[in-house]
Amino acid sequence: MRLTPTERDRLLLRSAAELARARRARGLKLNVPEATALIADTVCEAARDGERLAAAIEEARSVLGPDDVLPGVSDVVTEVHVEAVFDDGSRLAVVPSPIRGAVGLGEHAPGAVLPGPGAPQPEPTVRLRVRNTAPVPVSVTSHFHFFEANPRLDFDRAAAYGMRLCVPAGSSVRFDPHGEGDVGLVPIGGDRIAIGFAGLVDGPLDAPGAKAEALRRAAACGYLGAEAADADAPEPVGADADAPEPTDATDGEPA
Repeated sequence: MRLTPTERDRLLLRSAAELARARRARGLKLNVPEATALIADTVCEAARDGERLAAAIEEARSVLGPDDVLPGVSDVVTEVHVEAVFDDGSRLAVVPSPIRGAVGLGEHAPGAVLPGPGAPQPEPTVRLRVRNTAPVPVSVTSHFHFFEANPRLDFDRAAAYGMRLCVPAGSSVRFDPHGEGDVGLVPIGGDRIAIGFAGLVDGPLDAPGAKAEALRRAAACGYLGAEAADADAPEPVGADADAPEPTDATDGEPA
């Protein structure tokens, strides 16, 4: 007999649910996989019997109570999702609070995750006024080299060289269309090597002549805020006359 992947999953669910029923009949309290399988199987069987979605969900919520499961299970099994075949086709059934009457243990539950004290955030070493001249919003993430952010952002590029946003890792700052605001920046740490981004540096940030060359490239590519700084910057010796084309790729890309 050849079974589809969905049919094999259904048989596996049924087997796990039957195991849970047998163990509960022996007076054992169910663990997370057992409780989940029993609740999901109840929905599938109710659908097979011709019940409507709402009725199948209510039937599944009445199968287990707090005395049927191990301590902490109700803190983990807070919602069960299962796709069942009803008379009108396949439907995703979402069973909320599937263990009726259970009171969670909260932070005392087995395996509970307790947040530790937050790491202190550094103070900005540079504050800049940024104006978005684009007709679309622009977002910049925490560790993007701010100097190379979207060319339509107008700010002091020279002051932003080698800097990133002073915000928690993974977060971002959004600049609304034609809006402006102040941002705090801190120096990029580690080995201070900028690879990628908009291609204005692609190497060590503190190499001799790197900043002047990056400003020259930014001005040549039309990055706002680089023109005035570039006028006073000395021309680097042996600078490549070919500058990269402007790009909106990045965390400086219109959102």
